[in-house]
Amino acid sequence: MEAINFGTDGWRATLEEFTTPRVRMVGQAVATYLRDEGLDGTVVVGYDARETSRGFAEELARVLCANGFDVIVPERDRPTPLVAHAIVERDLAGGLVITASHNPPEYNGVKFIPEVGAPALPEVTDAIADRLAEPDPLPADEHGAVEEVDLVTPHADAALELVESITGTTDLSGLPVAYDAMHGSGRGTTDALLERAGASIERLRCERDPEFGGGAPEPAPENLETLIELVTDDGAEPALGIANDGDADRLAVVTPGRGYLDENLFFAALYDYLLEDDAGSVVRTVSTTFLIDRVAEAHGESVHEVPVGFKWVAEAMGDHDALVGGEESGGFTVRGHVREKDGVLMALLAAAMHAAEPLDDRVDRLLEEHGTVVQDKISVACPDHEKARVLSDLEEEIPDSVAGTDVEGVNTADGFKLQLADGSWLLIRPSGTEPVLRVYAEAEDEERVGELLEAGEELIEPLI
Repeated sequence: MEAINFGTDGWRATLEEFTTPRVRMVGQAVATYLRDEGLDGTVVVGYDARETSRGFAEELARVLCANGFDVIVPERDRPTPLVAHAIVERDLAGGLVITASHNPPEYNGVKFIPEVGAPALPEVTDAIADRLAEPDPLPADEHGAVEEVDLVTPHADAALELVESITGTTDLSGLPVAYDAMHGSGRGTTDALLERAGASIERLRCERDPEFGGGAPEPAPENLETLIELVTDDGAEPALGIANDGDADRLAVVTPGRGYLDENLFFAALYDYLLEDDAGSVVRTVSTTFLIDRVAEAHGESVHEVPVGFKWVAEAMGDHDALVGGEESGGFTVRGHVREKDGVLMALLAAAMHAAEPLDDRVDRLLEEHGTVVQDKISVACPDHEKARVLSDLEEEIPDSVAGTDVEGVNTADGFKLQLADGSWLLIRPSGTEPVLRVYAEAEDEERVGELLEAGEELIEPLI
């Protein structure tokens, strides 16, 4: 039991720790939690493209069925957001997904999505952790049944309807798009949705490979070199590049002019686009760019800052009926959709935005109006069991200035965010999915960001 820890987005671990008996204990804990909450009925169990994921999903289904729940499963690995959508669309008791998202292939994980279709908050995951136990089956005549269902079509129908309500059309005829699935669960889902809308698709890494080509299915610039070269090459046909992470709940965008489009810039462009015909506040994480705030201010809208983790974004979106919510790692959703990050929906919306006006032009206009913003981050190795101590020690070491600039404020919503007199900031926070501390910085140019990141690393390394 001690090995099962629910972090930022579920429990993830290497396959040495992520074992069948422990997965079955999670299944039993979820079944007990649902019964205690009076949530009977059907549960959906999804899974990603990893070698072990289907087997672990089958184990979860067996435990849930033995506890009296009916279970629906997709016909193959499918994106996490399709599971979240199915929960709401089918009025299910909840859902589980076997996925380690962007982690390397030697990892796997499991996340629980409650009946509202948004990520589970700590009070829910704590309640599940408190119920971890060996499976306790009911008599055989009280067992539920497993049914294989289509999760793709209902989600695609909803995505097309929502994007048409936002943009006025989902006709992408004539728009060439290069799509990189990174061998993950987005293959045959995201590209199929774009193709259904009329886009001409050039596919990269759209074959299942449980080893993800020997790397991690993380849509970072260094992992998308072929996609970037394809879109930015002079005379290249694709007008836009799209990539998803391993379970396709996150999005990366590549444009002809900028290459890899920083997620912060895409977020700002997305919010600016939505505000053309709608109104509403925005939710961003503490690690996300202040450019969002400038866009909001220009439109007379408010910003809700939350800790890192889409569960906090989703909660604030519900509390404030926000127009859009997102995080700098590429997770977004919009009002009218389930409150879970959705890289499939966002691929369609990004393509529709680009068809209406090239994303490069919109981003250039935003930066001209609101000023240049550059952000980057690094990771510093830190064992999970040391993170709390390091942060406690850091509280006593917060400097009066960083890289020659006074610290004007400290935000402790998630780690320590040092807000500096020149408008830049430095954030140090623990990763919820890996044994590292994250150091983020934002400023007006790359050189200044580099100085801040170096200062942040020098601040925490002596404490580890």
